[in-house]
Amino acid sequence: MAEDLNASWEVMAEPIQTVMRRYGIANAYDKLKELTRGKEGINRTTLQAFIATLEIPKGGKKQRLLQLSP
Repeated sequence: MAEDLNASWEVMAEPIQTVMRRYGIANAYDKLKELTRGKEGINRTTLQAFIATLEIPKGGKKQRLLQLSP
């Protein structure tokens, strides 16, 4: 079960969405849905690339998001 969770990067969408909403990013749910729904290959690389595009403070919050893992 732990192996399945570690391979399920899509679970990280929820904390990312929460931070996006905190910083007023419009359509946070839809943007993450487009990134994660029905797609294979969601992993650290794809999520970090997505996080890098977010207009949130580059300091603490962005760094914390980049370090998250399932």
